[in-house]
Amino acid sequence: MPVITLDYNDLEKLTGADRKTIIERIPMIGADVERVEDDHVDIEFFPSRPDLYSVEGAARAMRGFLGIEKGLCEYEVKPYSVEIYKDAAIDEVRPVLGCAVVRGMQFTSSSIKSLMDLQEDLHWAIGRDRKKVSIGVHDMAHIEPPFKYQAVDPDFRFVPLDFTEPLSMREILEKHPKGVRFAHLVDGLSKYPLITDANGNVLSFPPIINGTLTRVHEGTTDLFIDVTGLSDAVYTALIIVTSALAERGGHVEFVRIINADGTENMTPDMFPEVRELTSEEVLDLSGIELSPEDIAELLECMRFGAEVLQDGTVEVQVPGYRADILDNSDLIEDIAIAYGYKNIKPILPMNATIGTQHPLSLERGHVRNIMVGLGYSEVMPFTLTSEKVHFEWMCRPVSDDVTCVMHPISEDQTMVRTTLLPNLMEILSLNQHRELPQRIFEVGEVVVNGKNGLHLAAVAIHASANFTEVRELIDAIMRERQMSYEVVESEDPAFINGRRADILVNGKKAGVIGEIYPQVLVNFGLGQPVVGLEIKLL
Repeated sequence: MPVITLDYNDLEKLTGADRKTIIERIPMIGADVERVEDDHVDIEFFPSRPDLYSVEGAARAMRGFLGIEKGLCEYEVKPYSVEIYKDAAIDEVRPVLGCAVVRGMQFTSSSIKSLMDLQEDLHWAIGRDRKKVSIGVHDMAHIEPPFKYQAVDPDFRFVPLDFTEPLSMREILEKHPKGVRFAHLVDGLSKYPLITDANGNVLSFPPIINGTLTRVHEGTTDLFIDVTGLSDAVYTALIIVTSALAERGGHVEFVRIINADGTENMTPDMFPEVRELTSEEVLDLSGIELSPEDIAELLECMRFGAEVLQDGTVEVQVPGYRADILDNSDLIEDIAIAYGYKNIKPILPMNATIGTQHPLSLERGHVRNIMVGLGYSEVMPFTLTSEKVHFEWMCRPVSDDVTCVMHPISEDQTMVRTTLLPNLMEILSLNQHRELPQRIFEVGEVVVNGKNGLHLAAVAIHASANFTEVRELIDAIMRERQMSYEVVESEDPAFINGRRADILVNGKKAGVIGEIYPQVLVNFGLGQPVVGLEIKLL
């Protein structure tokens, strides 16, 4: 989770409360105080609340929570004076564009740092490290609209931020630190995205780097903001940045985006989404009995607009920067936060029951005891992984029984694992600085075809690891479990041909054992032989 640095002077000025009160109460809205320093406090906010990733957003939320200023924050958006044209070719490169103009800013070094930190935190939280969303913030003093968003040849040259000499876009990917870091985002493209002004001056090479001409400094007053990407998350990021600047007194203007087909749209769209909520929904989910008027008041403390209709339904206005509000359950969670979890009275259940261990827990415990007795150490890796590690690095074909994550937080966590061995190989890779031999195991859940299963996997790495060792291991495990089994030749490409075997129980495949294939070892960066096994428990 991101840790946000909040300057005391900014925080107190924007909130209207003293730092002691803010530090005491801010954990109640979903945050952890990491460090309290003389001039600032470091707060860790939940990933679901990117609107809090700046001192402006945190102050806005705290004003409501402390009762200083309740209700919906409404930001006036003035008519457009700036246009940007989208080239038809850009739709094949990085198609989604959102823009805004913010005028009348008065920056200090701390407010510039807050803006830059917000930009980078949104790149991580919403943009998936700039892949889905990238944000450019530009001083308008030396550029002239209308602007153009286009796809250009990689040999196009301009002076990138922090450089003094022009480079081609291809050279930027090879020589500029940001270019080297994010070159993979434009890998394979024949043309690169570029934003220029009416005179051909470069504003941005998204998602890589801005031009040096538009660097923001303490004398900057008028900003042009571009947000590009691959999904509608672009518009959420734009609203978060724009509303943060409006909190500092900036005057927001629409930007007219003219598409290649002649259609146009205006951004940013700061109008709230309207939802309806009933007392019954709140009671059913939270257990808190509240009147519609109480619900409206609590929602206003969380900076929503709320009005009680004649039929008792609460009409809720959700601000555009609240990207975490997906359905009414999210509103009810905020109601509970405003109500105060400490104020919810615990009630003993009406029925008395006696707890017993679940059969699954008993099986886990039994297998753990066996493995520890055989000299293996237990590990507990994540259940989320990626297709690259799970299939490519294991030299296994991609299967169609995978459960994918709809909105992955990173490229390393895109699917739910179907086997355990890749996770254990990763752990060996991360622990090469430790002495050998290393013998580890996991008893964990997998998901295959949408159904949960329980597997046991184990690996051993040392100079003399061989098939005999892992065959003796499966013998000991099955003997302790009082199960008979047989082995047959396996075709699993993760293991060496002739040194691998499938485990059959009652004639059905239950697992696999063997020596890990050399290319798999290379993929994980391992320099010693590895043997492994994986069997189904339930």
